[in-house]
Formats: sequence, C-alpha cells, structure tokens
Amino acid sequence: MVTPWFPTNELPYRGAFVAAMVEAVAPRCDRVAVYHSDLWTAGMSPRGDRRAQRAMHALAPAAARTHRTAAGVPVTHAPYPIRPGLSFAELGARHDRALRAALGGAPIDAGIVHAHTGIYSGWSALRHMRPDARLFVTEHSTFVDQVLAEPQARVMYEEVLRRATRFFVVGEVPRSMIAAAFPQHADRIAVMPNAIRFDLPRPEPVRQLRRWLFVGHLIERKNVAALIAAFARCRARDDSLTLTIAGTGALYRSLVTQAKELGVADAVEWLGAVPPATALDLLRSHDLLVHPSRLETFGMTLVEAVAAGMPVLATRSGGPQETLAGIESAVGELVDVSAGVDGLVEGYWRLRGRWPDGLDLAEGARQLAERYGYPAVAEAHLRAWHGAPAPVAVS
Repeated sequence: MVTPWFPTNELPYRGAFVAAMVEAVAPRCDRVAVYHSDLWTAGMSPRGDRRAQRAMHALAPAAARTHRTAAGVPVTHAPYPIRPGLSFAELGARHDRALRAALGGAPIDAGIVHAHTGIYSGWSALRHMRPDARLFVTEHSTFVDQVLAEPQARVMYEEVLRRATRFFVVGEVPRSMIAAAFPQHADRIAVMPNAIRFDLPRPEPVRQLRRWLFVGHLIERKNVAALIAAFARCRARDDSLTLTIAGTGALYRSLVTQAKELGVADAVEWLGAVPPATALDLLRSHDLLVHPSRLETFGMTLVEAVAAGMPVLATRSGGPQETLAGIESAVGELVDVSAGVDGLVEGYWRLRGRWPDGLDLAEGARQLAERYGYPAVAEAHLRAWHGAPAPVAVS
C-alpha cells in the first residue's frame, strides 16, 4: 500500500482511515507492506527549497524509517521537504521522490499495489510498480475539484484513472467530481467504503445527551464556529452541557476566542490532536457526537460514534447522508448545512425530545457493521484484488 497519509508520532490522527484499512485486510493477506510518503512543510524561499531537496537526496536513506503497526504490518515513513504554495502537480512529484527514496530505487515488490488518493500516491505508485503489477486506487480527498482545476494535475489524474486496474472512491461526493471531469472513465469508478471497528463495547450506555464531542480538524470546512455558537445557545437553556473538542488546526485561536466571547469557555475542553485509540475512547465516554461539517466524502467519525453506542447530530454534508442512509432517525439527527447554527440548535432539541425511545442505536450499529465493519470491507477489497481483470502494463 502506498499512501500520503498515515498516523505518525507528530500527527497521530492523520490517515487513521488508511491504518484501519490495513488492520482490516492484513489478517487475510500473506504479506502487506505500507509506504508512507510523508511531506514536511517548512517556511522556505524557492532557493531554500531547492537546497533542502538536494540535501534530502543525500539524507533520504537515513531519513526513511520503518516500524510495525498493531497488526504487525511494516510501515516505512519517507519524509520529504516542501514549502507552502506548491501546485498539486508539484506535490505529486514530491510524493514520487519520497517513495523513490523509501524504495531505494527498486520497484515495489508486490503484484498488487493499492494507493490512497489519485494525484499523490496513485500517480507515484505507477512509476515504481513491477511490469506485472496491478494498481488499485482509493480516493478520499474532499479537494478533488481543486486538484482537477489545475491543468497539469488534471493530466496526471487522468493517467491514473486510465491505467489503474480499479479506481475506488469512498462516497458519492468524490465520485461525482471525478465523473464530471472524466465522463469517459465514469463507469470505472466504484465505491469502496472506509473500514470501521465494531468490536469495542461501550462500558456504560449513554443516559443523557449532555456531554457533546467533536473530533476533527479545526479548519473552515469543518464548520466548528457554528458548533460553538450552537453549543452556547443550547447551554443557555441547559447549563449542564459540556463540549469536548479533539483536534488541531489553523482556526484554534479564533475558536477559543469565540468560546470566551460567548461565555462558554469554562464548558469547553480543548484536547488538541489525539491518536485514534484515544479518539475511540472519547466516543465511548461522551453522550453525543456533533459533526457540523460543510463537506465530507464519507464521515468516518459518525460511523465510529454509532459503533461506540453513541448518537450523532450532523449536517447533510455529502458523506453523512450516504453512510447513514436508511438509519438516520435511528442513530440521531441530520440537518441541512444551509440551516446553519439554527439547524444545529433545533436538531439538538429534536434529538433530546426523541431520546432514548425514539432511537435504535443497536439496530443502526448492526446495519452499519454489515456495510463498514472490518470483515465486510476486507472481503470487498479481497474480491476486487483477486477477481480483477488482467494486469495493466506499466511503461
């Protein structure tokens, strides 16, 4: 497997969905290895950037490091320097150089290569595969439309689509973006969901919907400012409410200021970045996951919450209404993104009014496990890999 994202000591939450896929499929494979092209951002001038790249060429063999996951799979992290403002095409080229360094110039020693994202790892994997290998790609990115808006990146992306044996997306949001850009390849794009654990029981059932939780990046797309505003309004009516926020991002300071200005700073706990295991513990110890995002390709945290016996309040931001299709009212409340803060507030009180008899979390978890549990997703991958058509030649 080749990926631009995987949990590290510095960013333990990044690429948790890739790590989950590895855990799901590894027990059913003879051999799995992961190559993580890990781009490190630094504030450099173009000249400094060129010097850093030259230095990295010399240091690359020593910089790459390998460790084993909990499933025993070796993961090689290959760092490579970048500066802010690079194009997606250039970022793809940097991932390619990082992968080359990790491999020591040798091809990937596997007949099946599964890459995560098209422009980064899919494109670089094509350049390092054996001639007899087959490429499979899973696209997770919410920013695919931005990638395809760049002419050179669009060319690179089309090459991956054309040469991949199978091309997967995690939901309708990225599928529609890619199919609109490349209608000639639309029939080659299939959905492959993220893998979720359903074997971690909750110590105590949720009794009251008072301990809110948000897990994610503190960036504009996640709409955390609307969450804090909605929380403040709800807490004005019930001062026992608390909010825990797990994540980091560019908006941290402004969000802390917002909480102070709204008079709820003492009720909001900021945990910063947490590793996946800690995030799962949080889901099992809080009452309600609130997910106010403007756009999601899947909504993995929502499914993890239901798996942890926890109801959800989320926006219809693409992925959530797809992943929770058919069980929305059984596991929580979905509100329109356009409804803004009012929608979150009204959705919360509707959910409070239906709790607990108006929900069926156990049935929702059962259905989601059939769709997204480790056994189901592992089986889907194995069918794709071993039932695929003839290999695609790599020139």
